[in-house]
Amino acid sequence: MLLPPSGGVRTHPAPIRQAHTVLNMTRPHTRLAALTAPRFFVLVALTLSATSCTLAAGSVHSKSGGSLPYGTAAPSGSSAAQRLFEQVNTLVTRQYGGLSTVDRAQLARDYQVKLDAACLPTGAECSREVAYPLIEAEIDALKDEHSFFERPDEYKTFVAEATGGSRLQFGVRLAQLDGQSRVVTAVIAGSAAAEADLRRGDVLRTLNDQPYTYDALKKAREDGVAIRLGVQRGAAQLSVTITSRDSSTRDLPRLSRVGKVDVIAIPTFLAGGGVADRVHELVAQAIRDKASGIVVDLRGNGGGNLFECDEAASAFVPNFARLSRSEEGDSRTMVSMGSRLEDGQRSDSVAVPAFWTGPMSVVVDKNSASCSEFFAFEIQYARRGKIVGEATAGVGNTATQVFPLRDPQGDAALQLTVINYIKPDGTPYPTSVKPDVPGQDDIQKLTQGEDVLLTAAIGALLDAPRAVSPGANQPPQPGESGGVQNR
Repeated sequence: MLLPPSGGVRTHPAPIRQAHTVLNMTRPHTRLAALTAPRFFVLVALTLSATSCTLAAGSVHSKSGGSLPYGTAAPSGSSAAQRLFEQVNTLVTRQYGGLSTVDRAQLARDYQVKLDAACLPTGAECSREVAYPLIEAEIDALKDEHSFFERPDEYKTFVAEATGGSRLQFGVRLAQLDGQSRVVTAVIAGSAAAEADLRRGDVLRTLNDQPYTYDALKKAREDGVAIRLGVQRGAAQLSVTITSRDSSTRDLPRLSRVGKVDVIAIPTFLAGGGVADRVHELVAQAIRDKASGIVVDLRGNGGGNLFECDEAASAFVPNFARLSRSEEGDSRTMVSMGSRLEDGQRSDSVAVPAFWTGPMSVVVDKNSASCSEFFAFEIQYARRGKIVGEATAGVGNTATQVFPLRDPQGDAALQLTVINYIKPDGTPYPTSVKPDVPGQDDIQKLTQGEDVLLTAAIGALLDAPRAVSPGANQPPQPGESGGVQNR
């Protein structure tokens, strides 16, 4: 989830918000040939500039008083490893706003002892790389699935994802079949996979006339060499030549139609901006096309920008509110018709809002995480439509901030939970969203052209409720567009 530092109405297409952004991320549950380290996240704050923490060796004081002893008499006190360790622990002490009950001060002391031991052979020359595994273990010991340490290569990949930048990729998402990640479930527009006309449901059978393996595909991506894929599409056998290349990670929502039902697939809420604007555009198109219902497909959506998520959900839910709780205190968010108000002040808005009053449903799976869990919960909480599929990933009640850890040798980062959420009536946001219509994807059937969860989500439209337009109780402000609504 992403929160920029200042408000205002976005222009279209929306620019990337670069100052403060909040995310929820966990470790990956799926593999993407496009990505080196897929994760789940609700981004509330991404700090792309240097963190304000400038630390010296010795003790740092926590917000509540007291101090955390670092280094004691160990010779590592002035080392790069020690400086990195101190940056991380100061952030954990001062910024953490999650639900973990672990004693963070004691955790820092315990891992300081381990760092001292690891740095004993090299003393003041102890490199930051020595601290990496210890910091990872310490953050894991915090017992917060949303918080983790990112090594420089992981952080570089994340920044590309967060800003919609480019990276070396095929641009295809894969699911497992017969022990290998080989079934295409999604293709990024404009990527090498899109140009090769790979499609959802395709099965990768061979690579350069040898039996296909995901490891071989990954190596070919890293090497940037042309490969020949043997592809099964239904009963047909195809040969596709493809080469990984630097291409945009931007993967915006897309619209397809099944009969008279429009399906809006939202692959991510973190695509360098423009996700919510695109959702409202597609809703407006569904209204013009007189769709009988809309299915929102959040399968595989690992989360992202909170503004994008909330404003997208407001195309279906008339209005909703939440309280965010952090070390800084509580704040209230109201969302309606593509606009967000933070403590009564408008903070963001889509360019041209639209609102769908007809039947809708949401399809999720175990990889729908963080921000997509927030989206699904808002739909479910408002009784706006049924949630179809699997219980979601289970990281849907907090948001995190990514703090770069600057060092001349390279940038690592710490992703840390800084906020947790409740509804104004005190209802906590669930860790995981439980579906109203349980079901699972059948990858074998997908390879034969049958999407069982999508079929179930379409069926759930039959008794889905309709919504009251928010325009009746929240008219547009003077000079603003009233948006598009279906009646």
